[in-house]
Amino acid sequence: MSERIVGELNPPERILLGPGPANIPPRVHKAMTTPLLGHLDPAFLAIMDETVHMLRLVFKTANKLTIPVSGTGSAGMEAALCNVIEPGDTVVVGVKGYFGERITDMAARYGAKVVRVEGEWGKPLAPAQFKAALEKEKNVKLVAVVHAETSTGILQPLPELARLAHDHGAMLLADTVTSLGGVDVRIDEWGVDIAYSGTQKCIGSPPGLAPITFGPRALEVLRNRKSKVANWYLDLTMLDRYWGAERTYHHTAPITMIYALHEALRVVLEEGLEQRFARHQKVASAFRAGVEAMGLGLLAPEGFRANPLTTVKIPQGVDDMAIRGALLNEYNIEVGGGLGPLKGKVWRVGLMGYNATSKNVFTLLSALEQLLPRQGFKPPPGAGLAAAQKALSA
Repeated sequence: MSERIVGELNPPERILLGPGPANIPPRVHKAMTTPLLGHLDPAFLAIMDETVHMLRLVFKTANKLTIPVSGTGSAGMEAALCNVIEPGDTVVVGVKGYFGERITDMAARYGAKVVRVEGEWGKPLAPAQFKAALEKEKNVKLVAVVHAETSTGILQPLPELARLAHDHGAMLLADTVTSLGGVDVRIDEWGVDIAYSGTQKCIGSPPGLAPITFGPRALEVLRNRKSKVANWYLDLTMLDRYWGAERTYHHTAPITMIYALHEALRVVLEEGLEQRFARHQKVASAFRAGVEAMGLGLLAPEGFRANPLTTVKIPQGVDDMAIRGALLNEYNIEVGGGLGPLKGKVWRVGLMGYNATSKNVFTLLSALEQLLPRQGFKPPPGAGLAAAQKALSA
């Protein structure tokens, strides 16, 4: 029997306007084509040091233990939890979407007593809810919350939660997967003890690395554990020795992915963090103005909207999959569907990093204006584009 010859790898080029990954800058693509080095080559070690330096700038932290974990954002989540949780520890988790649920699952697997602070998907959690949980439980080790919830587009304020956690002897852990690089994240100023992210969203690199940072409180907990970290691959006591001055071998680092992150961080910092945040704000505001002018609603309330990701309510009678399928097949545009209780009820539109542009706003609004009438929903002709243009000109 002759072997089947697999065809040439030739995926279509898409405009990735979903919850991630996002398209990446050409400079990052180019960086990934540069020659491989060994993971202990002196030239590569210098690149590691530069990458860590830039990560600290983007996290706005002086934390020594700030590294990219080899793995996607979920590996960052797991690293953040497994390194500080020991069996019997009490962990308070804010659950207002899909990724808060994932944190509870992971924390429980490491033996934590998980106390859920819950809210409706699409609304922020109130600090008073955390305060009540902290006062009731007394001996809480960790408070964990998603900064920008990718399933709902909610941006959860962090400074007051950090203060509450510290007042009750606990640490604050923040998921910044969707926010880092697109929304202001101030680890040191806000008092966030642990944060992790992913490279494939606002940072502007492919998926595959998870930036993480541990502050002084978290480092003290890590160093004073009674038991070994239950996850060997993500044990930061060992990873720190590879990324730090010792350069002790742990695993073969994903060289090409670190090249990509290095270049993506250069792009971020060359633009300037404040300018980048302003760009995400302006583009998101324009898209939201266009959506509302078309007669579509937004899930997240004003004041708590994560600029990199907007959740658009699907109108009654409009088929979710029909619209997303047409966007993909006719316009080469990917947008995300709802998760959990929001399945079939919202579209998740990401305008992140390289993709946070006015061109993408107009392209998507124009496509929706053409497609929605097929489902019986007729936006006022040109209203979305006009509203977006007005917002961009303001």
